[in-house]
Amino acid sequence: MIAYILATCIPGHEKEVIAKIKVLPEVVEVNGVMGRYDVFVKVSADNSLKVDSAIGKVRSVPHVTTTFTMPVIYGQGGTIDNEK
Repeated sequence: MIAYILATCIPGHEKEVIAKIKVLPEVVEVNGVMGRYDVFVKVSADNSLKVDSAIGKVRSVPHVTTTFTMPVIYGQGGTIDNEK
């Protein structure tokens, strides 16, 4: 299962937040972004419980103020069509 997390953090703490998120085992990709959100995170795990756990870990990183999570719907595009 894959989910994308958009996170907002306290200004000036973006690099610190990214450093803490990128070491989480379920994190596949993390990038700073400009706009409404500050950090883009892609997580992947064997099941939804592990993805939920990863989301909780991202949300608990110091200086993260809000998150918006988008779970992937399999079979609707991208390279994930071949995974199921």
